[in-house]
Amino acid sequence: MKRLAHIDWMRGLACILMFQTHCYDSWLSPEARKSPVLIWSQLLGTFPAPLFIFLAGISFALVTDRLREKGTDRRVIAKQTILRGAEVFALGLLFRIQEYALAIGHAPWTDLFRVDVLNILGLSMILMGVLCWATASDTVSSARIRGLVLSLTVATFIALITPPLWTTLRPKFLPWPLESYINGVHIFSSPQPWLFPLFPWSAFAFAGLAVGFFLNTNSAKNSGTNAFAFLGLGGIAVCGISLLLDKSPIRLYAVYDYWHSGPNFFLMRCGLLLFILFFAYIHCRFGFAERGFSPLIQLGKTSLLVYWVHIQFVYGGLSILPRHKCSFAKATLGLIAIFLAMLWFSLLRTNWKKLQKNNAPA
Repeated sequence: MKRLAHIDWMRGLACILMFQTHCYDSWLSPEARKSPVLIWSQLLGTFPAPLFIFLAGISFALVTDRLREKGTDRRVIAKQTILRGAEVFALGLLFRIQEYALAIGHAPWTDLFRVDVLNILGLSMILMGVLCWATASDTVSSARIRGLVLSLTVATFIALITPPLWTTLRPKFLPWPLESYINGVHIFSSPQPWLFPLFPWSAFAFAGLAVGFFLNTNSAKNSGTNAFAFLGLGGIAVCGISLLLDKSPIRLYAVYDYWHSGPNFFLMRCGLLLFILFFAYIHCRFGFAERGFSPLIQLGKTSLLVYWVHIQFVYGGLSILPRHKCSFAKATLGLIAIFLAMLWFSLLRTNWKKLQKNNAPA
């Protein structure tokens, strides 16, 4: 399937935001961490994971629709997409093993069971594959509408059930490695907001799946830019609804945590994701994103690779700067180095076959 520039641009944006968050978090000294810049860095750091998962949902819908239009049997589609999800999940497990091996002697064995983005991305893809199988129909358009409605329903359910699963209805009967996939408790006494459990993170995948199905409807295709404008305006409205609900005196939960498990924060992030999608589309179609070389689009084409590699040079044993000992200026230079190195890795990856062909003996 032909790559979509605005999707790659958004993935590239997620990579940039991820780099700066990880670099400053890993390298800044205790004194440098007092800077208000770190607060903004961490705030921007709330975007990469939702972006990656949301975009996976959009791509999943586009791929599924393309296979349906070719007349592919729903069981074949389910097998193909679910196996892809299983591959991503396996990569997540392999990533944890690699991290543990590189930090041998410095990392606890429990890190092997830490729930990260790749784990939840893989599981979300498996669940989306099941949903697409269940919503298959005699016509592509009917299956698309079913998928859109059920995706929104599932995303809403996940967002609403998250607060009790983090607090009053925690599945404490499960061993912590399994409970961690539900609420991110890991080895601690309460769920950790820096981990990526199914609740609420998989909701972003289903939200993206619904958006992807919407963009593939005949009306959206015929509308073109207007469909993305509708999503952008809808995103602004959703952000407003999130703020109104947060200020409402009515509380549905015994424990309300807006910034971590609250469905209102999920609404806010979904609204911002929709607006970013609109901006990315406009920027790529009418702006300068595709006029010449775009670092963001390039990084977006190999987001999994640069995610995997940069971790080793920022957090791992191969860190290019000493952990928690750097000034803001030094950490910023390290961030620039990481960006340039990952861009080089990305270019090498996408041009590898061409390089091999050029270097092959005549």
